[in-house]
Amino acid sequence: MQRGDRVLITGATSGLGREMAIQLARRGCRVAITGRRRDRLDEAASAARQAGASDVIALHGSVTDDAAVRAHAQAIRDAWGGVDVVILNAGVGDSVHGTAFSAENYRWTFDTNVLGACRWIEQVLPDMLARGSGVIAGISSPAGWRGFPGAGSYSASKAALTTLLESLRVDLRGSGVDVVTVCPGFIRSEITDRNDPKEMIQLLDTADGARRILRGIEQRRRVVHFPFPLTWIIRYVIRPMPGWLYDRLASRYLRRTKKPYVDASALTPPPGDRAA
Repeated sequence: MQRGDRVLITGATSGLGREMAIQLARRGCRVAITGRRRDRLDEAASAARQAGASDVIALHGSVTDDAAVRAHAQAIRDAWGGVDVVILNAGVGDSVHGTAFSAENYRWTFDTNVLGACRWIEQVLPDMLARGSGVIAGISSPAGWRGFPGAGSYSASKAALTTLLESLRVDLRGSGVDVVTVCPGFIRSEITDRNDPKEMIQLLDTADGARRILRGIEQRRRVVHFPFPLTWIIRYVIRPMPGWLYDRLASRYLRRTKKPYVDASALTPPPGDRAA
């Protein structure tokens, strides 16, 4: 990605999204960012302008809102004619033990992590196909490679996103539109700030994580995963592990860490406070 390229980043009010916007701005890219928190969205847009973005579009609203996504996509088409790269970064996640199972928690998580990506793909893909060029990158997670203990809704949503992107990549082969699946390890963000630092192996700072992600997208790699050896072990050792063995080891891990049995309703935001 270079000067003048049109890049859309969803969920860019903080963490990875904000940092990627700033790093792209330093290259002189045109950057469109979305987010539900207006004050933070405006701050991120200002930071991108100061970093050197040739043009910044700040779009206030949630990826869970169909009308907002359609309006945002039209605003980008009106201003730029379309986008060259879309980074589907908006996401949410709670650690909820299975004994506190909540269908609402799953609905909230899928609406953002999966359907939020779908809404934007539906808007940007036709223009990319018409031009015969473009990149769609989705920020998924190694948590989607197996059912992580205490993270059912998050793991399930990331598994769905990873599979969605893989299927789309196959369908679009030869069209000029590339699909990149990004599965990073632990990167400092609002989500990881809620975790116990002792449990986050090889925690990366936000700037380093953003650089690695942008490099992988630039290279149009099928799957971007880092850091080594954490994601390598999950992808090539834990994922193909026999189910009976994984169940035993994951259950033992859960008992050892003594994850709390939390009430999912306390973690799921009310309708007016849904994620980006």
